[in-house]
Amino acid sequence: MTTQEKYDIAVILINYNSSEHSINCIHSILKNTSDNLNFQIIITDNASEEKDYLNLKKFCDQENNPKIKLYRSNINTGFGGGNMHGVQYANANYLAFLNNDTLLLNDCLSILKKFLEENKNTGIVGGQAYKEDGSFMLCSDHFASPYTELFGKKILEKLNPIKYPKSKKLYDNPTRVNYITGSFMFMRTEDFNEIGGFDTNIFLYHEESDLCKRLLNISKLAYLIPDAKYIHLHGVSTTQSIAIKKELKISLLYVIQKHYGFWAHKIVLVFLTIKYFFSGIVKTKNRALFVLVLNGAPLTKSLKQIQKIQIIK
Repeated sequence: MTTQEKYDIAVILINYNSSEHSINCIHSILKNTSDNLNFQIIITDNASEEKDYLNLKKFCDQENNPKIKLYRSNINTGFGGGNMHGVQYANANYLAFLNNDTLLLNDCLSILKKFLEENKNTGIVGGQAYKEDGSFMLCSDHFASPYTELFGKKILEKLNPIKYPKSKKLYDNPTRVNYITGSFMFMRTEDFNEIGGFDTNIFLYHEESDLCKRLLNISKLAYLIPDAKYIHLHGVSTTQSIAIKKELKISLLYVIQKHYGFWAHKIVLVFLTIKYFFSGIVKTKNRALFVLVLNGAPLTKSLKQIQKIQIIK
């Protein structure tokens, strides 16, 4: 029996009908990561169309790089589920969950690894994201909570700037934040395992808020590390359709109930019902959101429930 090689870092990517972006992302990792770092790249194809999957498979076959492994899921398990699928094949001390629509601009993996090595009370870190034109992009935010929904982020940031640091700000130094956005999350494997990884009840959105909240529950902090820089093309695999907006609310209400309890969930639900009742009078697209929250926005209405098994013969 041979012993499986242990890596420093396992980079987990999810591909969903966006193979060209996955290929570009992988190229940026290989180009910018130090040769001194022993890492693997694990790609979960989340039940993409056959043409897209085969395009990515062809690239991986041609690269013939033992660091790169492609695994296909025959059902779209969403963001958390896709990452959990990839983690099963990881054998590393650190995990980097990286969106496939990102491009590393420098040796992000080494920078983030070094910070965690030097700060044992930190559980998760992320780099500073930029848009394709080089302008600032939000890459940390406040927990999904009844407070952010009822009062808004700007008010909370003014009332308590320590607990709610400005999310729309370009920082010069490592800064403690509530959570790191899902485009690039870097953490120790042991911490990820201790909290049970991603909550796969969530199909899309607010997974990172839930993950960082559970890390905080075991006294592990989240930090933004601005020296690690990357481009995030944003939204390659999803579009802002009404179905996606409904998914946002389903995930939001689930996470609020999970972390803040029954009454917080009910208060936010009533707030959103009133909000979309009046906005639906002017914006017809919001009427679907009104119906959703009026019925409690349950997980049974999630896109997860309509996924089909996609077997490539």
